[in-house]
Amino acid sequence: MTYLKQHVPGTVHVETLGCKLNLADSEILVNSFQKAGFKLAPPGSSPSIYILNTCTVTHVADRKARHLLRNVRKRYPDALIVATGCYAQRDKEALEDTGVVDIVAGNESKPRLVEIVRDTLGVGDDISTGAEHYPMRYPIPLRDASELSQARDVRSFLKIQEGCNDVCSYCIIPKVRGRSHHFSIKELVQQVQAKEAEGCREVVLTGTQLGDYGLERPGRTINNRPEGGQLVQLLQALLDETSVPRVRVSSLQPQDIDERLLELWSDPRMCQHFHMPLQSGNDEVLSSMRRRYTVEEFSSAVEAIRRHVPNVSITTDLIVGYPGETQEAFDESYRFCNEMHFAAIHLFPYSVREGTSAARIKEQVHDKIKRERMDTMLKLASESTSRFLNRMVGVSFPVLWEEQKTIEGGGSPRTAWSGLTDNYIRVYAHDTRDLRGHITYTRLVSVAANDFVWGEL
Repeated sequence: MTYLKQHVPGTVHVETLGCKLNLADSEILVNSFQKAGFKLAPPGSSPSIYILNTCTVTHVADRKARHLLRNVRKRYPDALIVATGCYAQRDKEALEDTGVVDIVAGNESKPRLVEIVRDTLGVGDDISTGAEHYPMRYPIPLRDASELSQARDVRSFLKIQEGCNDVCSYCIIPKVRGRSHHFSIKELVQQVQAKEAEGCREVVLTGTQLGDYGLERPGRTINNRPEGGQLVQLLQALLDETSVPRVRVSSLQPQDIDERLLELWSDPRMCQHFHMPLQSGNDEVLSSMRRRYTVEEFSSAVEAIRRHVPNVSITTDLIVGYPGETQEAFDESYRFCNEMHFAAIHLFPYSVREGTSAARIKEQVHDKIKRERMDTMLKLASESTSRFLNRMVGVSFPVLWEEQKTIEGGGSPRTAWSGLTDNYIRVYAHDTRDLRGHITYTRLVSVAANDFVWGEL
């Protein structure tokens, strides 16, 4: 494929699949390309460079990436198409075999992606602004004053840690993200300060295993983990040295929860939302998964959170049909999830990942049984979310307003503002003012669907 000089300086579009850590990486990629002189492709236009940041947590994620890339090639036949991320790291050949991708660059190549694209286009530093592009691990550079009003997001993802030292039997992520390593408190504070200057109102702390921040060693349990740890120090530094109105922690494990950590939530800037992956509500399955907690320890962590944080939402992940999961084990998981009153349950049918120990377990659950169990658990997940949202109706929460959206149904389409409460409820409200980036107390009025509520400012 020939890339013509008229495509340079290039317009770039970055699309993301998967987790919040991938979203953080995509933010970094956008900044690095902008700093190098590339422009973001305007909505609805044809980018000259399309980058897909892939996920590989399940075979469904792999299939979605391939399908998306083929469609992109049809939409943008002249674009330079780049696949990066976890799928590109795990199985480069599979993406190359699609015949539609020009560059496959895994996670380890992300910091050099600008350079790789330049080399492929044969332009070297021709389009550079003269400044070094933003490395993956250093603070985000401030944009020019003329660009500040065009800052894309009032919420921004901050990567504080990457990689994992755990060896969960089903998980391929340690092989595509590497061993646990973290970024210094000083540079993370600088990043948040830079995000603030660009108009960011909420930072979402992301990582593979946030509780391992500053603890680059394998294997911790609730009983042997040092209280607090460096994650507490980082959070305290962000509260002391920045003024961003909201700090959200994307995911924690039960073994990360202790009194010193929860005391930080007395500060109203800490968002009242905890995501704790359960994966199974049965101790035998948890042991086979090599998870580092029991059902009782998970329940104790939930109880401690609710004791410290009023109106908290607790969300979780659950794997259905893990190898060796009996009907009794599944029933126990169902009962436990029902008792926990989760605000949301994200469900994943077990997916064989070659290179993990679970893939070698002989007692694989039949696909038909897996689908039946998924249907049963999906119904519970919907009921659990509905119960939570209805309990919140009538309560006022601070809502960070992000954008206007068109709401269909109930007659002619109407425009409404969309925002998030601090406890992670999606809210829509009608208002004639420009609310973008503002945080207002909003009373939740009615549940419109299981994924949002209507509110009144």
